[in-house]
Amino acid sequence: MIKAALTVEDAKAGMRSLAPQIERYASLIVRKGVHVKPGQELVIMSPVETAEFARTLVRCAYEAGAGHVTVVWSDDAVTRLTYENNELSYFEQMPEWQRTQYETLAEAGACFVFVEGSDPEALKGVDPAKPTAASRTRNTQCQRFRRGLDFNINPWCIAGAPVAPWARHVFPDVPEEVAIYKLWCAILSVSRADGEDPESAWELHDATFEKNLRFLNEHHFSALRYESANGTNLTVGLTDRHIWAGGRSETPDGHPFFPNIPTEEVFTSPHREHADGIVYSALPLIHAGNKVDDFWLRFEGGRVVDCGARIGADVLQSILDTDEGARRLGEVALISKNTPIRESETLFYDTLYDENASCHLALGVGFPECYAGGYEMTPVELRACGVNTSTTHVDFMIGADDLNITGIMPDGSEVPVFVNGQWSWE
Repeated sequence: MIKAALTVEDAKAGMRSLAPQIERYASLIVRKGVHVKPGQELVIMSPVETAEFARTLVRCAYEAGAGHVTVVWSDDAVTRLTYENNELSYFEQMPEWQRTQYETLAEAGACFVFVEGSDPEALKGVDPAKPTAASRTRNTQCQRFRRGLDFNINPWCIAGAPVAPWARHVFPDVPEEVAIYKLWCAILSVSRADGEDPESAWELHDATFEKNLRFLNEHHFSALRYESANGTNLTVGLTDRHIWAGGRSETPDGHPFFPNIPTEEVFTSPHREHADGIVYSALPLIHAGNKVDDFWLRFEGGRVVDCGARIGADVLQSILDTDEGARRLGEVALISKNTPIRESETLFYDTLYDENASCHLALGVGFPECYAGGYEMTPVELRACGVNTSTTHVDFMIGADDLNITGIMPDGSEVPVFVNGQWSWE
């Protein structure tokens, strides 16, 4: 029997039935995502289009015992107008009031929730140098805020909520109300938040990372070699004291939190000077409201020396030109193709979701938690040990279905890690 297509009325009824589940999802973000402590400040950064969900987060936060909750709003349309009507130089200096807001909240020990929801092509046609400059300025002129996130001093969590333009990209052939409903269903499903007890589901999910982390950390490979039929042939060296992480993170004082909901990856930071070969994208990259697709990067001595893209070549170049560290790798992440996001066969056009459907790499800053003793080191000391430094961090997906990854031991012997896009023991 062929099931009838969802109507607008079906979608409206469906949204009403999802209300309790969305409430549990918001509670999951607050209680497990950032794991807010009694009396702790919480900052929610949200698009205006997801105001209803932001209010639900605020309510759940207070119910969990949070202190003051601050909401910082954004708007794709206003952001675009700002870029269109100001010169590049405007974005090279952060307003003092905004810098003070970010810095004082971080210094107060706040935790941060970033609600992900925007039009994947919100800035299409805008000079990519402007959002790149704005990001670089924020990260260099808000150093305590940036350090709080990079060093996991402030608990943080990125989680999604639908907005209409995004939903229309993911589900283009249905009415808008239906697209929004379907995107909510997809987000709740892949976030393991569609059951009666999402918090318990996340405790169980966190335990699934243990086997893969133990294998990688016990082998302590000196390098990984990536190969697939699309032309990828890249060898990435690892630092002498690298650590693989995944699932739950912790602040230096032991406060547990989940930076991403959803998450399927195990990851580490490679050696910034040891990447050689070529790698091809497997999925589009959405960066600052612009799409980059069918692209490739060639590395020599850890540095991107050449690149190309069928779509968004200028955006890709702007990423690489952010600073010196933007041409080097800060992350390697391993994800089997046998995950809920990949198996949903949904292209989300959003890195939070699409990166968890595919092995990926990231240009830019590396993670102190992925180097033994990294929390006690300065960025300069980490860089000297091979952990990359940068004012950006941009993930891009490389996990083709036939991707093979080989672990290279210090003695040169080789161990299969991935075979045809999945863990060698799956």
